[in-house]
Amino acid sequence: MPKTTTSRESVPAAGLPDVPPLYGLKPRKQYLPFSHAEKRLAESRNYWICTARPDGRPHSIPVWGFWIEGALYFGTARSSRKARNLAHNGAVSIHLESGDDVVILEGNAVEVDLNDAATFKNLDGASREKYKMPLMIIPEESVLYSVHPRTVLAWTEKNFPKSATRWKFGTT
Repeated sequence: MPKTTTSRESVPAAGLPDVPPLYGLKPRKQYLPFSHAEKRLAESRNYWICTARPDGRPHSIPVWGFWIEGALYFGTARSSRKARNLAHNGAVSIHLESGDDVVILEGNAVEVDLNDAATFKNLDGASREKYKMPLMIIPEESVLYSVHPRTVLAWTEKNFPKSATRWKFGTT
């Protein structure tokens, strides 16, 4: 079974999202724990991948994926719009399905080496466990990406704005 957690040492302190003052967010002693976001990242079935076309227009599409060892992994056809966008600009925003229990991950998508047997085995195991099917890769036509978070935002609608939380990671 793939490891789905991030080491506590690698999670930065929680803080407030960068929002206009009219949202009324005030620094507080208690923020959502990163385990809140991580649990949703691990359990989500679909992930909305948001990329930018070379001309700057946005592109969003749902994909299946896996939160493993502090990174989100997903794949696609190399000829897909999202892969072509990521070849031009690796910046990506990833949203989960719920607008009531929000988790947004921002980072850079990095291509995963399909010849890395250990990584492939781990992702294949994750696919078989989560989606009940093997990882579908067609050599020369498929690409896998990993996204380590640069920023993660989370909040719950019922406790907003009091639950609004941001974690800022390194510049990956």
